[in-house]
Amino acid sequence: MNILFVGDIFGHAGRRIVHEHMGHVRVAHGVELTVVNVENAAGGFGVTPAIAEEIFDLGADVLTTGNHVWDKKELIDYLTSPKSGSAERPRRLLRPANFQRGTPGYGVFEGATASGVEFAVVNLQGRVYMPGTNDPFECIDTVLQGIRAKVIVVDFHAEVTSEKIAMGWYLDGRVTAVLGTHTHVPTADERVLPGGTAYQTDVGMSGPYDSVIGVERELVLQRFLTGMPGKFEAAKGNPKMCAALIGCDAQTGRATGIQRLMLGE
Repeated sequence: MNILFVGDIFGHAGRRIVHEHMGHVRVAHGVELTVVNVENAAGGFGVTPAIAEEIFDLGADVLTTGNHVWDKKELIDYLTSPKSGSAERPRRLLRPANFQRGTPGYGVFEGATASGVEFAVVNLQGRVYMPGTNDPFECIDTVLQGIRAKVIVVDFHAEVTSEKIAMGWYLDGRVTAVLGTHTHVPTADERVLPGGTAYQTDVGMSGPYDSVIGVERELVLQRFLTGMPGKFEAAKGNPKMCAALIGCDAQTGRATGIQRLMLGE
C-alpha cells in the first residue's frame, strides 16, 4: 500500500503546484491514501473552507493543519456546522489533537481506503517554541489506545528538530509514519526506523522556494535588518511540491520504504 503525504501548502503558488503534480503522482504510484497539510494554504496564513474543498477535489483524503489553523475564522463554522460540499469533508480536516479541551474540530480521523484498508491520521503539535498545547507524547498514547487500524499516519507539526526526532523514536513500531511539518524546509533524513515506522523530520513546504520559508524575501530581510514590523506576503517564485511517498504493509501497518519528492514547474 502506498501513502502520499504532501507538505505544508503555502499560498496560491503552493496550491497551483499541488494542483499540477498531486494527481499524476497518485496515479503513477498507485497511492491509496493521500494526506495534505493545508495550514498555510490561504495566502500563507490559515485555510478557508473554499480552499479545503479545492484540495479535497484534487484527491486528498485527509487534511492536516497546525498553529495557523485559526487564522481564517470562517474555518470554525466549517468544522462545527458544515454547510457546503460533502458532509464528511469537514470531519476529514484536522487540527492538532493535543489542543486544549473544548477546541473546535478533531485531531484524529479514522476511515478506510477504496480497497477497504482501515487507516487513521493523527495531527499533533509540538510544544517547544510553539503556542501552548497539551503534551503531544501523552496525547498520542491516549489516542492510540482508541485506534484499531494498523495503518496510522502522524503529522507532527513542530518547530524543533530534536522534539520531532524524539517523537519518531517514541512511536517507532507503533505507527506507520511520523512526518514533520511546520519549518517549510525539507530534510534529507527520511528512513524507516527499526520498528517499522517511516520517518522524516520535515517534509518541506509545497510553495514558493524563491522566498524565505514562503514569504517575499525583501519583507523578511527588512525585518531582520531594521527590527521593524511589517506585513508579510506570500511569495510566488519557483514553486515546488514537497511530499513523502511511503510504502507499507496494509496488514501490519509496518512501513517498507519512504521516498522524498520535490517537484517543480
